[in-house]
Amino acid sequence: MIKIMHRLINITGKYKGRIRASYITAFLKGLMMKAPLVLCFICISRFMQGLMDGKWCVYLGIAALISVILQAVFEHISNVLQSATGYMVFADMRLRLGDHLRKLPMGYFTEGNIGKISSVLATDMVFIEENCMGVLSELVTFIISQGIMTVMMFVMDIRLGLLSVLVVAVFIVIGNLMLKTTMKHSVIKQEDSESLTEEVLDFAEGIGIIKSYNMLGEKSRRLTDEFEKSCKESIDFEVAYAPWARALYLAFGIGTALVMALCAYLFNAGCISDIYMVGMALFLFDMFVSIKSYYSQMARLTVTSASLDRIEEVFAAEELDDRGKKTIGPASGSDNGAYEIEYDNVSFGYTEKDVLKNVSFSVKKGQMTALVGPSGGGKSTIASLLARFWEVKNGRILVRGEDIRDVSLGSLMDQISMVFQRVYLFRDTIYNNIAISRPDATKEEVEEAAKKARCYDFIMQLPDGFDTVIGEGGASLSGGEKQRISIARCILKDSPIVILDEATASVDADNERAIQEAISELCKDKTLLVIAHRLKTIKDADQILVVSDGEIIERGDHASLMNKNGTYANMVSLQNK
Repeated sequence: MIKIMHRLINITGKYKGRIRASYITAFLKGLMMKAPLVLCFICISRFMQGLMDGKWCVYLGIAALISVILQAVFEHISNVLQSATGYMVFADMRLRLGDHLRKLPMGYFTEGNIGKISSVLATDMVFIEENCMGVLSELVTFIISQGIMTVMMFVMDIRLGLLSVLVVAVFIVIGNLMLKTTMKHSVIKQEDSESLTEEVLDFAEGIGIIKSYNMLGEKSRRLTDEFEKSCKESIDFEVAYAPWARALYLAFGIGTALVMALCAYLFNAGCISDIYMVGMALFLFDMFVSIKSYYSQMARLTVTSASLDRIEEVFAAEELDDRGKKTIGPASGSDNGAYEIEYDNVSFGYTEKDVLKNVSFSVKKGQMTALVGPSGGGKSTIASLLARFWEVKNGRILVRGEDIRDVSLGSLMDQISMVFQRVYLFRDTIYNNIAISRPDATKEEVEEAAKKARCYDFIMQLPDGFDTVIGEGGASLSGGEKQRISIARCILKDSPIVILDEATASVDADNERAIQEAISELCKDKTLLVIAHRLKTIKDADQILVVSDGEIIERGDHASLMNKNGTYANMVSLQNK
Protein backbone atom coordinates (compact mmCIF):
# COMPACT_ATOMS: atom_id res chain seq x y z
CA MET A 1 0.00 0.00 0.00
CA ILE A 2 2.76 2.42 0.95
CA LYS A 3 4.64 1.60 -2.28
CA ILE A 4 1.53 2.42 -4.32
CA MET A 5 1.10 5.67 -2.40
CA HIS A 6 4.77 6.47 -3.04
CA ARG A 7 4.27 5.88 -6.78
CA LEU A 8 1.28 8.24 -6.76
CA ILE A 9 3.31 10.92 -4.99
CA ASN A 10 6.19 10.52 -7.46
CA ILE A 11 3.99 11.30 -10.48
CA THR A 12 2.98 14.64 -8.95
CA GLY A 13 6.35 16.12 -9.93
CA LYS A 14 6.49 19.85 -9.24
CA TYR A 15 3.23 19.62 -7.25
CA LYS A 16 4.75 17.20 -4.73
CA GLY A 17 5.08 19.97 -2.11
CA ARG A 18 1.36 20.74 -2.25
CA ILE A 19 0.49 17.07 -1.71
CA ARG A 20 2.82 16.84 1.28
CA ALA A 21 1.41 20.05 2.73
CA SER A 22 -2.04 18.48 2.50
CA TYR A 23 -0.87 15.77 4.94
CA ILE A 24 -0.70 18.39 7.67
CA THR A 25 -4.14 19.85 6.99
CA ALA A 26 -5.69 16.40 6.65
CA PHE A 27 -4.14 15.36 9.97
CA LEU A 28 -5.41 18.54 11.65
CA LYS A 29 -8.85 17.85 10.17
CA GLY A 30 -8.69 14.35 11.68
CA LEU A 31 -7.84 15.82 15.08
CA MET A 32 -10.75 18.24 14.85
CA MET A 33 -13.04 15.32 14.01
CA LYS A 34 -11.92 13.63 17.25
CA ALA A 35 -12.17 16.85 19.28
CA PRO A 36 -15.93 16.46 20.11
CA LEU A 37 -15.19 13.03 21.63
CA VAL A 38 -12.42 14.54 23.77
CA LEU A 39 -14.71 17.36 24.85
CA CYS A 40 -17.39 14.82 25.69
CA PHE A 41 -14.88 12.89 27.82
CA ILE A 42 -13.89 16.10 29.65
CA CYS A 43 -17.56 16.93 30.25
CA ILE A 44 -18.38 13.47 31.68
CA SER A 45 -15.17 13.43 33.71
CA ARG A 46 -15.98 16.76 35.37
CA PHE A 47 -19.54 15.62 36.07
CA MET A 48 -18.20 12.44 37.73
CA GLN A 49 -15.80 14.54 39.82
CA GLY A 50 -18.50 17.12 40.72
CA LEU A 51 -16.57 19.93 39.04
CA MET A 52 -19.05 20.85 36.30
CA ASP A 53 -20.59 24.35 36.32
CA GLY A 54 -22.17 26.83 33.89
CA LYS A 55 -18.84 28.42 32.98
CA TRP A 56 -17.42 25.08 31.87
CA CYS A 57 -20.56 24.38 29.82
CA VAL A 58 -19.92 27.62 27.89
CA TYR A 59 -16.22 26.78 27.46
CA LEU A 60 -16.94 23.31 26.17
CA GLY A 61 -19.71 24.56 23.85
CA ILE A 62 -17.41 27.21 22.34
CA ALA A 63 -14.63 24.64 21.95
CA ALA A 64 -17.01 22.24 20.16
CA LEU A 65 -18.12 25.03 17.78
CA ILE A 66 -14.51 26.01 17.06
CA SER A 67 -13.57 22.39 16.35
CA VAL A 68 -16.42 22.08 13.81
CA ILE A 69 -15.40 25.33 12.08
CA LEU A 70 -11.72 24.34 12.00
CA GLN A 71 -12.64 20.92 10.63
CA ALA A 72 -14.42 22.59 7.69
CA VAL A 73 -11.49 25.00 7.14
CA PHE A 74 -8.87 22.24 7.18
CA GLU A 75 -10.97 20.08 4.86
CA HIS A 76 -11.26 22.95 2.37
CA ILE A 77 -7.51 23.61 2.46
CA SER A 78 -6.81 19.88 2.08
CA ASN A 79 -9.10 19.68 -0.96
CA VAL A 80 -7.43 22.70 -2.56
CA LEU A 81 -3.96 21.29 -1.93
CA GLN A 82 -4.81 17.72 -2.89
CA SER A 83 -7.82 17.17 -5.15
CA ALA A 84 -7.28 20.33 -7.20
CA THR A 85 -3.60 19.43 -7.49
CA GLY A 86 -4.60 16.00 -8.85
CA TYR A 87 -6.40 17.64 -11.76
CA MET A 88 -3.41 19.91 -12.44
CA VAL A 89 -1.05 16.93 -12.31
CA PHE A 90 -3.03 15.00 -14.91
CA ALA A 91 -3.59 18.07 -17.08
CA ASP A 92 0.20 18.35 -17.30
CA MET A 93 0.52 14.59 -17.79
CA ARG A 94 -1.89 14.63 -20.75
CA LEU A 95 0.13 17.42 -22.34
CA ARG A 96 3.33 15.45 -21.75
CA LEU A 97 1.68 12.37 -23.25
CA GLY A 98 0.69 14.36 -26.34
CA ASP A 99 4.26 15.62 -26.68
CA HIS A 100 5.55 12.05 -26.21
CA LEU A 101 3.16 10.56 -28.78
CA ARG A 102 4.19 13.01 -31.49
CA LYS A 103 7.81 11.87 -31.07
CA LEU A 104 7.05 8.16 -31.41
CA PRO A 105 7.67 6.33 -34.69
CA MET A 106 4.56 5.65 -36.75
CA GLY A 107 5.08 1.95 -36.18
CA TYR A 108 3.90 2.39 -32.59
CA PHE A 109 0.47 3.45 -33.85
CA THR A 110 0.16 0.63 -36.37
CA GLU A 111 0.98 -2.15 -33.88
CA GLY A 112 -2.40 -2.19 -32.12
CA ASN A 113 -1.63 0.52 -29.57
CA ILE A 114 -4.47 2.93 -30.39
CA GLY A 115 -6.77 1.14 -27.93
CA LYS A 116 -4.06 1.30 -25.26
CA ILE A 117 -3.60 5.05 -25.75
CA SER A 118 -7.36 5.67 -25.69
CA SER A 119 -7.79 3.51 -22.58
CA VAL A 120 -4.93 5.26 -20.77
CA LEU A 121 -6.42 8.69 -21.52
CA ALA A 122 -10.09 7.89 -21.01
CA THR A 123 -9.92 5.29 -18.24
CA ASP A 124 -6.63 5.07 -16.33
CA MET A 125 -5.85 8.76 -15.93
CA VAL A 126 -9.47 9.66 -15.19
CA PHE A 127 -9.75 6.90 -12.57
CA ILE A 128 -6.63 8.05 -10.70
CA GLU A 129 -7.39 11.77 -10.74
CA GLU A 130 -11.03 11.26 -9.65
CA ASN A 131 -10.63 8.40 -7.17
CA CYS A 132 -7.14 8.43 -5.71
CA MET A 133 -5.48 11.83 -5.70
CA GLY A 134 -8.11 13.10 -3.27
CA VAL A 135 -7.41 10.44 -0.62
CA LEU A 136 -3.60 10.47 -0.45
CA SER A 137 -3.41 12.75 2.58
CA GLU A 138 -6.22 10.85 4.29
CA LEU A 139 -4.28 7.60 3.89
CA VAL A 140 -1.26 9.18 5.54
CA THR A 141 -3.55 10.52 8.28
CA PHE A 142 -5.00 7.05 8.84
CA ILE A 143 -1.50 5.68 9.45
CA ILE A 144 -0.55 8.49 11.87
CA SER A 145 -3.90 8.36 13.68
CA GLN A 146 -3.66 4.62 14.23
CA GLY A 147 -0.16 5.06 15.62
CA ILE A 148 -1.40 7.72 18.06
CA MET A 149 -4.34 5.58 19.20
CA THR A 150 -2.01 2.60 19.80
CA VAL A 151 0.43 4.76 21.81
CA MET A 152 -2.51 5.98 23.92
CA MET A 153 -3.33 2.37 24.75
CA PHE A 154 0.21 1.82 26.02
CA VAL A 155 -0.10 5.00 28.13
CA MET A 156 -3.29 3.68 29.74
CA ASP A 157 -1.96 0.14 30.29
CA ILE A 158 0.80 -1.86 28.66
CA ARG A 159 -1.55 -4.84 28.27
CA LEU A 160 -4.04 -2.71 26.31
CA GLY A 161 -1.16 -1.50 24.14
CA LEU A 162 0.04 -5.02 23.37
CA LEU A 163 -3.48 -6.16 22.49
CA SER A 164 -3.89 -3.14 20.18
CA VAL A 165 -0.62 -4.00 18.41
CA LEU A 166 -1.82 -7.59 17.97
CA VAL A 167 -5.11 -6.44 16.42
CA VAL A 168 -3.27 -4.03 14.09
CA ALA A 169 -0.96 -6.89 13.07
CA VAL A 170 -3.99 -9.01 12.13
CA PHE A 171 -5.26 -6.12 9.98
CA ILE A 172 -1.89 -5.90 8.22
CA VAL A 173 -1.82 -9.64 7.48
CA ILE A 174 -5.36 -9.58 6.07
CA GLY A 175 -4.52 -6.43 4.10
CA ASN A 176 -1.43 -7.95 2.49
CA LEU A 177 -3.32 -11.09 1.49
CA MET A 178 -6.09 -8.90 0.04
CA LEU A 179 -3.48 -6.86 -1.83
CA LYS A 180 -2.11 -9.93 -3.62
CA THR A 181 -5.59 -11.04 -4.70
CA THR A 182 -6.86 -7.67 -5.85
CA MET A 183 -3.60 -6.76 -7.62
CA LYS A 184 -3.88 -9.76 -9.94
CA HIS A 185 -7.51 -9.00 -10.78
CA SER A 186 -6.78 -5.27 -11.19
CA VAL A 187 -4.25 -5.98 -13.95
CA ILE A 188 -6.72 -8.25 -15.78
CA LYS A 189 -9.52 -5.70 -15.30
CA GLN A 190 -7.50 -2.88 -16.88
CA GLU A 191 -6.34 -5.13 -19.74
CA ASP A 192 -9.98 -5.98 -20.45
CA SER A 193 -10.74 -2.26 -20.45
CA GLU A 194 -8.08 -1.76 -23.13
CA SER A 195 -9.41 -4.65 -25.20
CA LEU A 196 -12.95 -3.27 -24.95
CA THR A 197 -11.78 0.18 -26.05
CA GLU A 198 -10.04 -1.31 -29.09
CA GLU A 199 -13.17 -3.22 -30.06
CA VAL A 200 -15.39 -0.12 -29.68
CA LEU A 201 -13.00 1.94 -31.83
CA ASP A 202 -12.83 -0.81 -34.43
CA PHE A 203 -16.63 -1.06 -34.55
CA ALA A 204 -17.13 2.72 -34.79
CA GLU A 205 -14.46 3.26 -37.45
CA GLY A 206 -15.61 0.32 -39.56
CA ILE A 207 -19.35 0.83 -39.27
CA GLY A 208 -19.67 1.63 -43.00
CA ILE A 209 -18.00 -1.64 -44.06
CA ILE A 210 -19.89 -3.56 -41.38
CA LYS A 211 -23.24 -2.31 -42.68
CA SER A 212 -22.40 -2.72 -46.35
CA TYR A 213 -21.51 -6.39 -45.85
CA ASN A 214 -24.41 -6.97 -43.47
CA MET A 215 -22.01 -7.98 -40.69
CA LEU A 216 -23.80 -6.11 -37.90
CA GLY A 217 -24.70 -9.35 -36.17
CA GLU A 218 -21.19 -10.76 -36.24
CA LYS A 219 -19.43 -7.54 -35.28
CA SER A 220 -22.06 -6.71 -32.69
CA ARG A 221 -21.53 -10.16 -31.24
CA ARG A 222 -17.81 -9.49 -30.88
CA LEU A 223 -18.51 -6.13 -29.25
CA THR A 224 -21.10 -7.70 -26.96
CA ASP A 225 -18.63 -10.42 -26.02
CA GLU A 226 -16.10 -7.76 -25.03
CA PHE A 227 -18.71 -5.98 -22.89
CA GLU A 228 -19.66 -9.26 -21.24
CA LYS A 229 -16.01 -10.14 -20.67
CA SER A 230 -15.37 -6.74 -19.09
CA CYS A 231 -18.49 -7.09 -16.94
CA LYS A 232 -17.47 -10.60 -15.83
CA GLU A 233 -13.99 -9.48 -14.82
CA SER A 234 -15.42 -6.52 -12.87
CA ILE A 235 -17.70 -8.92 -11.01
CA ASP A 236 -14.83 -11.37 -10.49
CA PHE A 237 -12.81 -8.50 -9.03
CA GLU A 238 -15.57 -7.72 -6.54
CA VAL A 239 -16.06 -11.42 -5.70
CA ALA A 240 -12.33 -11.80 -5.01
CA TYR A 241 -12.27 -8.60 -2.93
CA ALA A 242 -15.45 -9.18 -0.91
CA PRO A 243 -14.21 -12.02 1.39
CA TRP A 244 -11.20 -9.96 2.42
CA ALA A 245 -13.39 -6.90 3.01
CA ARG A 246 -15.62 -9.04 5.24
CA ALA A 247 -12.50 -10.31 7.04
CA LEU A 248 -11.45 -6.70 7.73
CA TYR A 249 -14.84 -5.87 9.22
CA LEU A 250 -14.75 -9.07 11.26
CA ALA A 251 -11.27 -8.22 12.57
CA PHE A 252 -12.54 -4.76 13.45
CA GLY A 253 -15.47 -6.17 15.41
CA ILE A 254 -13.51 -8.88 17.20
CA GLY A 255 -10.59 -6.54 17.96
CA THR A 256 -12.92 -3.93 19.42
CA ALA A 257 -14.69 -6.56 21.53
CA LEU A 258 -11.38 -7.94 22.85
CA VAL A 259 -10.14 -4.49 23.86
CA MET A 260 -13.48 -3.81 25.58
CA ALA A 261 -13.31 -7.14 27.43
CA LEU A 262 -9.75 -6.45 28.57
CA CYS A 263 -10.74 -2.97 29.73
CA ALA A 264 -13.61 -4.44 31.77
CA TYR A 265 -11.26 -6.99 33.30
CA LEU A 266 -8.68 -4.35 34.19
CA PHE A 267 -11.38 -2.10 35.64
CA ASN A 268 -12.70 -4.92 37.85
CA ALA A 269 -9.13 -5.64 38.90
CA GLY A 270 -8.70 -2.00 39.88
CA CYS A 271 -5.97 -1.41 37.31
CA ILE A 272 -7.77 1.50 35.61
CA SER A 273 -10.07 4.15 37.09
CA ASP A 274 -13.76 4.59 36.40
CA ILE A 275 -13.02 7.81 34.49
CA TYR A 276 -10.60 5.97 32.14
CA MET A 277 -13.22 3.24 31.74
CA VAL A 278 -15.77 5.82 30.59
CA GLY A 279 -13.15 7.30 28.28
CA MET A 280 -12.50 3.88 26.79
CA ALA A 281 -16.21 3.42 26.18
CA LEU A 282 -16.22 6.70 24.23
CA PHE A 283 -13.07 6.07 22.19
CA LEU A 284 -13.36 2.31 21.77
CA PHE A 285 -15.26 2.28 18.48
CA ASP A 286 -12.77 4.75 17.00
CA MET A 287 -9.86 2.63 18.14
CA PHE A 288 -9.34 0.70 14.88
CA VAL A 289 -11.35 2.88 12.50
CA SER A 290 -8.17 4.37 10.99
CA ILE A 291 -6.57 1.03 10.08
CA LYS A 292 -9.90 -0.30 8.78
CA SER A 293 -10.43 2.81 6.64
CA TYR A 294 -6.85 2.56 5.38
CA TYR A 295 -7.31 -0.97 4.07
CA SER A 296 -10.81 -0.18 2.78
CA GLN A 297 -9.05 1.87 0.09
CA MET A 298 -7.29 -1.29 -1.11
CA ALA A 299 -9.53 -1.90 -4.14
CA ARG A 300 -9.09 1.53 -5.67
CA LEU A 301 -5.37 1.60 -4.92
CA THR A 302 -4.72 -1.75 -6.62
CA VAL A 303 -6.63 -0.55 -9.69
CA THR A 304 -4.51 2.59 -9.45
CA SER A 305 -1.35 0.48 -9.44
CA ALA A 306 -2.46 -1.35 -12.60
CA SER A 307 -3.38 1.99 -14.19
CA LEU A 308 0.03 3.45 -13.33
CA ASP A 309 1.69 0.41 -14.93
CA ARG A 310 -0.19 1.05 -18.18
CA ILE A 311 0.50 4.80 -18.11
CA GLU A 312 4.20 4.14 -17.55
CA GLU A 313 4.18 1.55 -20.34
CA VAL A 314 2.98 4.17 -22.85
CA PHE A 315 5.52 6.72 -21.62
CA ALA A 316 8.23 4.05 -21.83
CA ALA A 317 7.69 3.58 -25.59
CA GLU A 318 10.95 4.59 -27.26
CA GLU A 319 10.86 7.95 -28.99
CA LEU A 320 12.64 8.79 -32.19
CA ASP A 321 16.00 10.29 -31.35
CA ASP A 322 15.54 14.05 -31.68
CA ARG A 323 18.82 15.22 -30.25
CA GLY A 324 20.03 16.56 -33.59
CA LYS A 325 21.23 20.14 -33.34
CA LYS A 326 21.90 20.82 -36.99
CA THR A 327 19.59 22.75 -39.28
CA ILE A 328 19.05 22.28 -42.98
CA GLY A 329 20.49 25.14 -44.98
CA PRO A 330 18.75 26.98 -47.81
CA ALA A 331 18.20 25.16 -51.10
CA SER A 332 20.93 25.54 -53.67
CA GLY A 333 20.53 25.78 -57.41
CA SER A 334 19.96 22.61 -59.43
CA ASP A 335 22.94 23.20 -61.70
CA ASN A 336 25.78 22.95 -59.18
CA GLY A 337 25.70 19.18 -58.68
CA ALA A 338 24.33 19.37 -55.12
CA TYR A 339 21.57 16.95 -54.19
CA GLU A 340 18.37 18.02 -52.45
CA ILE A 341 17.61 14.45 -51.31
CA GLU A 342 19.95 11.46 -51.14
CA TYR A 343 19.31 7.87 -50.03
CA ASP A 344 22.57 6.09 -49.27
CA ASN A 345 22.28 2.27 -48.95
CA VAL A 346 19.11 2.53 -46.84
CA SER A 347 17.74 -0.65 -45.27
CA PHE A 348 14.69 -0.85 -43.05
CA GLY A 349 12.38 -3.42 -41.48
CA TYR A 350 9.25 -3.09 -39.32
CA THR A 351 10.33 -6.32 -37.63
CA GLU A 352 13.49 -8.39 -37.99
CA LYS A 353 12.80 -8.89 -41.70
CA ASP A 354 13.96 -6.07 -43.97
CA VAL A 355 11.34 -4.54 -46.27
CA LEU A 356 13.90 -2.19 -47.86
CA LYS A 357 17.34 -3.46 -48.89
CA ASN A 358 20.21 -1.12 -49.73
CA VAL A 359 18.11 1.52 -51.47
CA SER A 360 20.19 4.29 -53.02
CA PHE A 361 19.15 7.22 -55.22
CA SER A 362 19.47 11.00 -55.30
CA VAL A 363 17.25 13.90 -56.33
CA LYS A 364 18.38 17.38 -57.35
CA LYS A 365 16.51 20.56 -56.49
CA GLY A 366 13.37 21.03 -58.56
CA GLN A 367 13.41 17.48 -59.91
CA MET A 368 10.54 15.02 -59.82
CA THR A 369 11.27 11.44 -58.78
CA ALA A 370 8.47 8.90 -59.11
CA LEU A 371 8.24 5.63 -57.17
CA VAL A 372 6.31 2.89 -58.98
CA GLY A 373 5.92 -0.83 -58.56
CA PRO A 374 3.62 -3.53 -57.15
CA SER A 375 1.71 -3.03 -53.89
CA GLY A 376 3.77 -3.90 -50.83
CA GLY A 377 7.02 -3.34 -52.67
CA GLY A 378 8.20 -0.54 -50.35
CA LYS A 379 7.21 2.69 -52.12
CA SER A 380 5.35 4.24 -49.18
CA THR A 381 8.06 3.10 -46.78
CA ILE A 382 10.72 4.94 -48.80
CA ALA A 383 8.67 8.15 -48.66
CA SER A 384 7.83 7.75 -44.96
CA LEU A 385 11.48 7.32 -44.00
CA LEU A 386 12.26 10.73 -45.52
CA ALA A 387 9.82 12.29 -43.04
CA ARG A 388 11.31 10.14 -40.22
CA PHE A 389 8.04 8.38 -39.51
CA TRP A 390 10.40 5.50 -38.78
CA GLU A 391 14.15 5.34 -38.24
CA VAL A 392 16.36 3.73 -40.88
CA LYS A 393 17.98 0.46 -39.85
CA ASN A 394 21.15 0.83 -41.93
CA GLY A 395 22.43 3.51 -44.26
CA ARG A 396 21.42 7.16 -44.18
CA ILE A 397 19.11 9.71 -45.75
CA LEU A 398 20.44 13.20 -46.45
CA VAL A 399 18.63 16.44 -47.19
CA ARG A 400 20.99 19.04 -48.69
CA GLY A 401 23.94 17.07 -47.41
CA GLU A 402 22.72 16.72 -43.80
CA ASP A 403 21.87 13.32 -42.31
CA ILE A 404 18.25 13.73 -41.20
CA ARG A 405 19.12 12.01 -37.87
CA ASP A 406 21.49 14.90 -37.09
CA VAL A 407 18.75 17.45 -37.73
CA SER A 408 15.92 18.28 -35.30
CA LEU A 409 12.54 16.88 -36.32
CA GLY A 410 11.10 20.39 -36.33
CA SER A 411 13.74 21.63 -38.75
CA LEU A 412 13.27 18.59 -41.00
CA MET A 413 9.47 18.91 -41.14
CA ASP A 414 9.79 22.59 -42.06
CA GLN A 415 11.31 21.34 -45.33
CA ILE A 416 8.62 18.78 -46.21
CA SER A 417 4.94 18.82 -47.16
CA MET A 418 2.96 15.63 -47.67
CA VAL A 419 -0.22 14.84 -49.56
CA PHE A 420 -1.52 11.30 -49.21
CA GLN A 421 -4.56 9.51 -50.58
CA ARG A 422 -6.03 9.06 -47.12
CA VAL A 423 -6.72 12.57 -45.85
CA TYR A 424 -7.48 13.34 -42.22
CA LEU A 425 -9.19 16.59 -41.26
CA PHE A 426 -9.79 17.63 -37.67
CA ARG A 427 -13.16 18.42 -36.10
CA ASP A 428 -12.64 22.15 -36.44
CA THR A 429 -13.31 24.98 -38.87
CA ILE A 430 -12.09 24.68 -42.45
CA TYR A 431 -9.99 27.78 -41.85
CA ASN A 432 -8.13 26.15 -38.94
CA ASN A 433 -7.72 22.90 -40.89
CA ILE A 434 -5.84 24.83 -43.58
CA ALA A 435 -3.99 27.22 -41.26
CA ILE A 436 -2.66 24.33 -39.14
CA SER A 437 0.29 24.10 -41.54
CA ARG A 438 1.31 27.72 -40.79
CA PRO A 439 -0.54 29.16 -37.78
CA ASP A 440 0.95 32.64 -38.26
CA ALA A 441 -0.52 32.98 -41.76
CA THR A 442 -2.85 35.89 -42.45
CA LYS A 443 -6.46 35.41 -43.51
CA GLU A 444 -5.57 36.60 -47.00
CA GLU A 445 -2.80 33.99 -47.27
CA VAL A 446 -5.15 31.19 -46.17
CA GLU A 447 -7.77 32.26 -48.70
CA GLU A 448 -5.15 32.53 -51.45
CA ALA A 449 -3.96 28.99 -50.67
CA ALA A 450 -7.57 27.79 -50.89
CA LYS A 451 -7.95 29.45 -54.30
CA LYS A 452 -4.77 27.84 -55.62
CA ALA A 453 -5.97 24.47 -54.31
CA ARG A 454 -9.28 24.93 -56.16
CA CYS A 455 -11.34 24.65 -52.98
CA TYR A 456 -12.25 28.31 -52.39
CA ASP A 457 -15.48 28.16 -54.39
CA PHE A 458 -17.01 25.14 -52.65
CA ILE A 459 -15.92 26.49 -49.24
CA MET A 460 -17.77 29.75 -49.85
CA GLN A 461 -20.92 27.79 -50.73
CA LEU A 462 -20.95 26.18 -47.26
CA PRO A 463 -23.25 27.73 -44.60
CA ASP A 464 -20.46 29.49 -42.69
CA GLY A 465 -17.76 29.57 -45.35
CA PHE A 466 -14.29 29.17 -43.87
CA ASP A 467 -15.84 29.10 -40.37
CA THR A 468 -17.81 25.93 -41.17
CA VAL A 469 -17.00 23.21 -38.64
CA ILE A 470 -16.45 19.88 -40.35
CA GLY A 471 -16.95 16.45 -38.83
CA GLU A 472 -14.11 14.42 -37.35
CA GLY A 473 -11.89 13.07 -40.12
CA GLY A 474 -13.69 15.38 -42.58
CA ALA A 475 -16.78 13.17 -42.52
CA SER A 476 -19.06 15.94 -43.79
CA LEU A 477 -17.02 16.51 -46.98
CA SER A 478 -16.51 14.42 -50.10
CA GLY A 479 -13.20 12.70 -50.79
CA GLY A 480 -12.24 15.22 -53.46
CA GLU A 481 -13.11 18.17 -51.23
CA LYS A 482 -11.02 16.79 -48.38
CA GLN A 483 -8.13 16.19 -50.75
CA ARG A 484 -8.16 19.76 -52.02
CA ILE A 485 -8.21 21.15 -48.46
CA SER A 486 -5.18 18.99 -47.64
CA ILE A 487 -3.42 20.39 -50.71
CA ALA A 488 -4.31 23.92 -49.58
CA ARG A 489 -2.52 23.13 -46.31
CA CYS A 490 0.63 22.20 -48.21
CA ILE A 491 0.44 25.23 -50.51
CA LEU A 492 0.20 27.48 -47.44
CA LYS A 493 3.16 25.73 -45.80
CA ASP A 494 5.22 26.27 -48.97
CA SER A 495 7.91 23.70 -48.13
CA PRO A 496 10.62 23.09 -50.74
CA ILE A 497 10.12 19.28 -50.73
CA VAL A 498 6.77 17.66 -51.47
CA ILE A 499 5.93 13.99 -50.91
CA LEU A 500 2.93 13.10 -53.03
CA ASP A 501 0.97 9.86 -52.89
CA GLU A 502 -0.96 10.27 -56.13
CA ALA A 503 -4.01 12.06 -54.84
CA THR A 504 -6.30 11.40 -57.81
CA ALA A 505 -6.14 7.60 -57.61
CA SER A 506 -9.56 7.20 -55.99
CA VAL A 507 -11.65 10.24 -56.95
CA ASP A 508 -14.13 10.95 -59.70
CA ALA A 509 -13.28 12.64 -62.99
CA ASP A 510 -14.61 16.10 -62.01
CA ASN A 511 -12.59 16.15 -58.80
CA GLU A 512 -9.56 14.69 -60.57
CA ARG A 513 -9.25 17.72 -62.84
CA ALA A 514 -9.55 20.17 -59.92
CA ILE A 515 -7.06 18.19 -57.86
CA GLN A 516 -4.56 17.97 -60.73
CA GLU A 517 -4.76 21.76 -61.10
CA ALA A 518 -4.27 22.14 -57.33
CA ILE A 519 -1.26 19.80 -57.41
CA SER A 520 0.23 21.77 -60.28
CA GLU A 521 0.05 24.91 -58.09
CA LEU A 522 1.57 23.02 -55.15
CA CYS A 523 4.47 21.58 -57.14
CA LYS A 524 5.75 24.76 -58.80
CA ASP A 525 9.51 25.03 -58.19
CA LYS A 526 9.41 22.17 -55.69
CA THR A 527 11.44 18.97 -55.35
CA LEU A 528 8.97 16.10 -55.71
CA LEU A 529 8.94 12.54 -54.43
CA VAL A 530 5.84 10.97 -55.98
CA ILE A 531 4.31 7.58 -55.19
CA ALA A 532 2.64 6.87 -58.51
CA HIS A 533 -0.35 4.63 -59.14
CA ARG A 534 -1.49 6.01 -62.49
CA LEU A 535 1.61 5.79 -64.64
CA LYS A 536 0.35 8.32 -67.19
CA THR A 537 0.77 11.05 -64.57
CA ILE A 538 4.54 10.57 -64.24
CA LYS A 539 5.64 10.44 -67.87
CA ASP A 540 7.44 13.76 -67.45
CA ALA A 541 9.27 12.73 -64.25
CA ASP A 542 13.02 13.39 -64.25
CA GLN A 543 13.57 10.00 -62.66
CA ILE A 544 11.36 6.92 -62.29
CA LEU A 545 12.31 4.23 -59.74
CA VAL A 546 10.68 0.80 -60.02
CA VAL A 547 10.50 -0.68 -56.51
CA SER A 548 9.82 -4.37 -55.93
CA ASP A 549 10.46 -6.49 -52.81
CA GLY A 550 12.25 -3.59 -51.15
CA GLU A 551 14.75 -3.04 -53.95
CA ILE A 552 15.06 -0.65 -56.88
CA ILE A 553 15.03 -2.98 -59.86
CA GLU A 554 14.86 -0.33 -62.60
CA ARG A 555 15.58 3.39 -62.86
CA GLY A 556 15.51 6.02 -65.55
CA ASP A 557 13.09 8.38 -67.30
CA HIS A 558 9.93 7.21 -69.06
CA ALA A 559 11.51 6.87 -72.51
CA SER A 560 14.59 4.93 -71.37
CA LEU A 561 12.52 2.55 -69.25
CA MET A 562 10.11 1.88 -72.11
CA ASN A 563 13.08 1.08 -74.34
CA LYS A 564 14.34 -1.46 -71.79
CA ASN A 565 11.08 -3.34 -72.22
CA GLY A 566 11.30 -4.52 -68.60
CA THR A 567 9.01 -4.32 -65.55
CA TYR A 568 8.05 -0.66 -66.06
CA ALA A 569 7.21 -1.15 -69.72
CA ASN A 570 5.09 -4.16 -68.79
CA MET A 571 3.24 -2.13 -66.13
CA VAL A 572 2.51 0.65 -68.66
CA SER A 573 1.27 -1.89 -71.16
CA LEU A 574 -1.05 -3.52 -68.63
CA GLN A 575 -2.51 -0.16 -67.58
CA ASN A 576 -3.06 0.87 -71.18
CA LYS A 577 -4.92 -2.35 -71.81
